[in-house]
Amino acid sequence: MKRPFAAAIALGAALAGAAAPAYAAAGRRAEVQVALCGDPAAIERALDLKPRAAPYETWLFDDESMALHERGLRLRLRIRADGGELTLKAVDQPCTALGPALVPRRQGKCEYDVHGDRMTGAVSISVALDARASAALVAGRMALAEAMSEAQVRFLREATSAWPLPPGLRALGPIANRVLRTPGGRYDVDAQQLPDGRHFVEISAKVPVSAAPATQRALHARIERAGVAMCVDQGAQAGNKLRALLPPR
Repeated sequence: MKRPFAAAIALGAALAGAAAPAYAAAGRRAEVQVALCGDPAAIERALDLKPRAAPYETWLFDDESMALHERGLRLRLRIRADGGELTLKAVDQPCTALGPALVPRRQGKCEYDVHGDRMTGAVSISVALDARASAALVAGRMALAEAMSEAQVRFLREATSAWPLPPGLRALGPIANRVLRTPGGRYDVDAQQLPDGRHFVEISAKVPVSAAPATQRALHARIERAGVAMCVDQGAQAGNKLRALLPPR
């Protein structure tokens, strides 16, 4: 990974390029994300983290070859006390070219994910599920195609040519999620524990696209002052997590 300030400079240069006016005109937001490595308890103490919301459970869906992940797609089920939410996420998407027919405003969004010196469009489209449907989906008694919304299916079919879904998709998890925040609530922290005990910690902030470079610089400085390590390969964490959830071959 590039040095933090070098990454922020590179990100700023990218935003100053030809695509920047399109970002600004669309009024898009960016989520500046940094994966943190080290002992989760030590990270929590160093950043003085406090709970922001109730813990919840996450399941991911893919097959043994990680077919969805390889196509830049992710299906995620979050289960809370009052039910579940199934989300389709597609990365490397041209946000400014996607209208409400493909990304309905009340069901989805296209924002920008910032990892290191890269900022890429990411579509998220969600559908609410009740507790019974969530349990059936995890247990394999309900097919993903039955649980997905028309908007999710339409996006897969028309924007990614990934419909129908590949066979062999299975629920991978559960992942125990804790939702934390730094003092003053400036940054959110997602702390995840996998069934085998491995941990993934990410700190983030959502800001207007134009504020992303300055926010990244400030976040990196905050992390360094706390003595917390940033993971070397910021872009590989989602794949690493999915591989860790797959059963051994």
